[in-house]
Order: sequence, then structure tokens, then C-alpha cells
Amino acid sequence: MRHLTLLLCLLAASVGFAQTAPPASIEVDLTRSQGAMRPIWAWFGYDEPNYTYMKDGKKLLTEIATFSKVPVYVRAHNLLTSGDGTPALKWGSTNIYTEDAQGEPVYNWHIVDSIFDTYVKRGMKPLAQIGFMPEALSIKPQPYQHQWRPGMDYNKIETGWAYPPKDYKKWGELCYQWVRHCVARYGKKEVESWYWEVWNEPNGAYWKGTIPEFCKLYDYAADGVKRALPTARIGGCNVTGGGTRFLKAFLKHCLSDTNYVTGKVGSPLEAMLFHAKGAPSVIDGTVRMNMRRQLHDIDEMFELINTYPQLKNIPVIIGESDPEGCAACGMSTNPENAYRNGTMYSSYTAASFARVYELSQQYKINLLGAVTWSFEFEDQPWFAGFRDLATNGVDKPVLNVFRMFAMMRGDRVEVKGDRMYPLKAVLDSSIRRNNDIGAMANKGSKDAAVMLWSYHDMDKLPAAEPVSVTLTGIPAGSIKITRYRIDQHNSNSYTLWKQMGSPQKPTKAQIGQLEKAGQLKMVGTVKQMPVKDGQLSIATSLARQDVELIKLSW
Repeated sequence: MRHLTLLLCLLAASVGFAQTAPPASIEVDLTRSQGAMRPIWAWFGYDEPNYTYMKDGKKLLTEIATFSKVPVYVRAHNLLTSGDGTPALKWGSTNIYTEDAQGEPVYNWHIVDSIFDTYVKRGMKPLAQIGFMPEALSIKPQPYQHQWRPGMDYNKIETGWAYPPKDYKKWGELCYQWVRHCVARYGKKEVESWYWEVWNEPNGAYWKGTIPEFCKLYDYAADGVKRALPTARIGGCNVTGGGTRFLKAFLKHCLSDTNYVTGKVGSPLEAMLFHAKGAPSVIDGTVRMNMRRQLHDIDEMFELINTYPQLKNIPVIIGESDPEGCAACGMSTNPENAYRNGTMYSSYTAASFARVYELSQQYKINLLGAVTWSFEFEDQPWFAGFRDLATNGVDKPVLNVFRMFAMMRGDRVEVKGDRMYPLKAVLDSSIRRNNDIGAMANKGSKDAAVMLWSYHDMDKLPAAEPVSVTLTGIPAGSIKITRYRIDQHNSNSYTLWKQMGSPQKPTKAQIGQLEKAGQLKMVGTVKQMPVKDGQLSIATSLARQDVELIKLSW
């Protein structure tokens, strides 16, 4: 009996402690700049380029271009792939290059122009990928178009488009003619603002040649690009995880080896690109993310770049930066991808981007962008679990994180949080113990913003916790505060769709409701608040996977 009484007392004490535990503390100092708030988020990409000019693709691109205050860069695979332009999962084609009966090149710009026109008309810019190999140039053209579907062996995608060219001079001439055509169509100044990059993940399934053959491919591509537009910017080589050996060989070639075309030392390199991916899994029926894996890839590559004095300040682009590797693998075949529809994806995005900013600052990297490999999948089932920003024209919660990022301009400023994981801890073991209750903040000339999140690798939703946000260095006696939320009830089309009964054929009225629910929602009312001695405290609460933006203006 005595032991039972003691146990009850201990339980009561622990409950009382939980109820009276102090709120998580976030401190923001607007006077301590951490450097420019670069829009590294304003970069997106996808495998299926023909979705670009279809109904939902154009709608999504219009939305992104509208909320972004800076030009958005877009990267797509298959821009040189042969075919009739019919899209499929992990496939696309432009038929840009064929040959006549005498083996002479025939160029067809129609489809690739439709893709780039869609971007340029919206003020977007291509991160123009020079790939993959046209059927008429491939050393092993058959089989060519794959028939891959989710659940099939991923090796099925590795067909004739992944091989070296049978004629490198024709390959280089294709690159020359393409860039020359773009200059004629869009103007020299516009094309000078783009980036060109050769191929994708050549250290993996996407390249069936050797490292020297890839370097030769790059030299001929770069030569063609530069002959057409000497001021064009070109880079490489978008290796994926484990590609250090390949990347080192590529960098050595660009910096000190003999160029295959010119016979001189070196090859143009005006941007460094690589990929970084996480690795979710399922533990006892619950999805568990692995942010450590993605950040480790970035950390490793930043460290490598810093070993080359010649690469100091080179523009760096994370060509794909995502929670895992296959956007077209839905949750029906890959249950670990069930994070994609709801707030796990949005909170992961907020928490991971904050660490990418921190890593770039730590290594003093000239980071231009981190490409989110997530777009939309045209005419697919609703909320099928693809890694996309919208489903059937309805925005998912993750897109609203980018709407929040678009409101953050000026300088990043110092943030401290007593429940925010240090960068080293995330690199060591991801986020597996307590919730990561963190923030990043910015200050402009007449405004500031604080993005808050509560994130954990396990896809579970415990109760909300109180959070206290203290801002110092506010340069005004009074400010206006507007708040936005992404949670289970706000800025969340997925929750509403489930409440509707998960319809695969929603009515027109339901679609209208879903579209409205998919937009970023302001919560509460706009408030005018006094500021004393440049300081202000704001109370809020965050459940796991919530993201909140507090916008201040004066």
C-alpha cells in the first residue's frame, strides 16, 4: 500500500510539473545580422518536363511566380530526350534532335520552347539541364523509352537516354544550336541570367559511361554553350549521395586537366551543383524521417568545396534537396513516403531549410539555391502520396512554407531557442528526442518576420506546447503584427479532404473548398502593439508539425 501511495504521489508530481513547465523560449535579436536572407528556397524541379505547360502545371507555376518577390529558377529533366511529348512518371521528351536519312541533324524547338516560354512569361528562369541523350545520338539507343511505374524495379528507367553520344561533335553542336536559338528567342540579357548544367547524377543510374567520358561530354557541351553565348553560365555536375570520388575527378578535370575540345587546361565552371537527400523509414507502423542524412550530404559537399582555393565564392546550387529520393514513388508502394500529404512535409521543410542556411554560413559558401524536387503530377489520383506541391490543382500544406519564405526578406538575424536542436546535434543523430521547437527570422527596412516550427522525426502528434517569443532591437515604438499558421486545421487541404471522406471524384463545390483550404491562412486579426525599449514578447503554442509565421511591420 505504501509503495502504491508513493507511486501515486510521484505520478501526481510529474503531472503537476508538466502542467507548470515553462514555455519553450525563442529569442530574436533584430540588431544581430547573420547575412542576407538569400531566397535559396526559390528553386524547384521535377522529372516530367511536359507537365510544365499542362493545366495544373501552369496553374502551380503561376501561383509560385505570383507569391515570390524574386525570380524563381526551375530545373527539369529530359529536356533533350526523344519522344512525342507525352508525359509519364519519371519521363518526358521534347524531340529536340533527330537525324535525317543521311545522318544530318534535324532540330525541333517546339516542345522545349513551350517549356521555357511557360517559365519566362511568368518571370521565372530555367536552371537549364543539358540532358538526356537523344535517341539518334546514343551509343545504345534501344531500348529507349521506359515503361516504369511505382513498385517496379527502379533500374527499368535506365535505357538509351543514359548513354554517351556516338558523336561528341554533334553533341556539342546540339548544345550550340540550342543556346543560339534561346538567345534569338528570349534575348541575350535574359539568357545571361539563366544557369546551364550538364546531366544529372552521373555517379549513379543516370549515366552509363565512364568518368572520362562524362568529362568529355561536359567539355563539348560547355564549348557549344560558350560559342553561342560567351557570357552564359554553366556548371556541374549534380552528383548524388556517395558521389565524392566522381565529383573530385570532375573538379580536377575542370581545374587542371586538358580540355577535350580546346586542348587547353581546364573547362568552364561557373556553378557547383550536387544533390542532398534524406531517408525516411517505417518504424512499428510509424514514419520516421532522417534529416541527418540530407544535412550530412550538404555538410560533406560544403567541406569538400572549401578544400579548393580556386572555388572560393563559386556559386553553389543544391540541385535537388529533399527528404528522400523518388518523387514519383507514392505511399501505396513506399509507405515511408506517407509524410508527403500533410504537415510532416511542411514542418520538415521549415526545420531543414533553417539548417541549410546555417551550414552555408558556417562554411562561408556562396549558396544560391536549394532545389526542392517537388512539383505536381498531372491527372493522378488525389493525394496519392507523390512528392508534390499540389494535387489536381489543390495546394498541399508544404507549398505554404514557401509562401512564408517569400515574406522573409532583408537580413537573417540571430535566433536562440532553448528547445532548438544545435546544428551539430542534428548532424550527429537527426531529431529523435524532444521536439525541435525552433525559429529563423529576418529584418527588412520596415518589417521583420519570425518563422516558428515544432518538428520531430516521428510522425506522431502529441499535444501543443506553449512558446514564448521575445524580440529585441525593434526600431519603432509601435508595430503591426500579422500571423499565419500551417497546422492540422489551417492552410491544410489534406485535412479537409479526409474530412470529406477522401473523395477521388470531388464535386466542383468541394474542389473550391479544397482550393481555399490550400492557401496560406492568416489566423486571428491584425494587431497594433506598443513596443517598449525596442522589446516585445509574444506568446503562442505549437503542436508537433505546426509552422507559424509572425510578420511585423512598422
